[in-house]
Amino acid sequence: MSDLSDRTLAEAPAPPSAPAAPARHVDAGDEGYSKDLKSRHINMIAIGGAIGTGLFLGAGGRLAGAGPSLAIAYAVCGVFAFFVVRALGELVLYRPSSGAFVSYAREFMGEKGAYTAGWLYFLNWSTTTVADITAAATYAHFWSLFTDVPQWVLAFIALAIVLTANLISVKYFGEMEFWFSLVKVAALTVFLLVGIYLVATSHPIDGHTPGLSTITDSGGLFPVGMLPMLLVIQGVVFAYASVELCGVAAGETENPEKIMPKAINSIMWRVGIFYVGSVVLLALLLPYTAYSSGQSPFVTVFDKLGIPGAAGIMNLVVLTAALSSLNSGLYSTGRILRSMAMSGSAPKFTGVMNKGKVPYGGVLFTAAFGIAGVGLNYFMPADAFEIVLNFASLGILGTWAMVMLCSLHFWRRARQGLLERPAYRLPWAPYTQLVTLVFLVTVLVLMWSDGGVGRTTVMCVPLIGAALVGGWYLVRRRVAEIAAARD
Repeated sequence: MSDLSDRTLAEAPAPPSAPAAPARHVDAGDEGYSKDLKSRHINMIAIGGAIGTGLFLGAGGRLAGAGPSLAIAYAVCGVFAFFVVRALGELVLYRPSSGAFVSYAREFMGEKGAYTAGWLYFLNWSTTTVADITAAATYAHFWSLFTDVPQWVLAFIALAIVLTANLISVKYFGEMEFWFSLVKVAALTVFLLVGIYLVATSHPIDGHTPGLSTITDSGGLFPVGMLPMLLVIQGVVFAYASVELCGVAAGETENPEKIMPKAINSIMWRVGIFYVGSVVLLALLLPYTAYSSGQSPFVTVFDKLGIPGAAGIMNLVVLTAALSSLNSGLYSTGRILRSMAMSGSAPKFTGVMNKGKVPYGGVLFTAAFGIAGVGLNYFMPADAFEIVLNFASLGILGTWAMVMLCSLHFWRRARQGLLERPAYRLPWAPYTQLVTLVFLVTVLVLMWSDGGVGRTTVMCVPLIGAALVGGWYLVRRRVAEIAAARD
């Protein structure tokens, strides 16, 4: 009986085993980096990504064009910026990668998706680089020492300084960005405290008494109507262009699962305080007509206060903000281009690293476009910033759209049981992703409605699409060969 039982058990089919967990995606572009970015670097990089040229320089012209309602535009765009970075944060906690959304697009949408995401991001930062060096040159002209120096020369000097520091090592980048961000946060904190004091005490500024009357006596919240506020949204989106930087930096830090949630969650209150709070105070301190696109609004306030040296100090701060943004752009595109180069969708030399473990090929490639920006500052110094701002906005819209598409694919695969979402998640998925995508399309429509440079920029979308398609046909064979060799 025992033999029969043993034989029966031996012949019985084995119970079905649990399905094996799918192998975690591995990106060749993630190899070779050091892990030298610390918690304080990541936290300050997250702040730096939320405070940049778009606020320090761009807010002046937008206040003049839309009035106090600009604060509403900053608040709305800030919410969607937070959704984007929160979606990216969930992906980072799932799998940290220096290739960030390019790596996630490769996993969820294939090489075509990674190629599209990468080059749209490059469009964003190559044009933002031009905007940053233009802003730096504009700020430098504030001081009489540089008034007679051509704008293109100052732009070239700014690019050379930041490029040199960026090529040394990620540790130097982290330290530079830490102190840049610290200066920006400290300066905005001082401005907020001074502004609140001036409003609370009704201290006159240039003949105006700060307070609600500054807004009500100048036409109210919408002095030129609601349409101008809607039309400046594309420029406000540019102000949030760097929020995704902390996701790229996660690939070069230890313990991102502990550092990233705190850094990303803090972005929302920073946006509320530094962006919306600053614009509200600017509107309360001076009539919106007192601001202009040619000068930082913060410099305008301190200049009209008449405090000796205050305007010069604030101008130095906003110059720091421009250099910080430039520093971030060179850093992030270098990593993104390397991720693409390792799969064949970017020039091979952009994947090369130096002894400091910096992908210097990609950094130099982006800087080369900055040189083109120096030429733009030579031929069109008055319009350079607005022209590149619009093209940068297209890249931002495309990058944010790709992040949300990756997040949607990630959510869908999790629902299918193919992978597991981390505890840190984008709330209200998939509705959050869908609403954000609708918002991004709406911004594109508003750019078209703006006419002028905005409409011209949107008309270039088919050309950008054609360039992407043509580029894909040039690289697809190499991409296929690398993929086959890897498999």
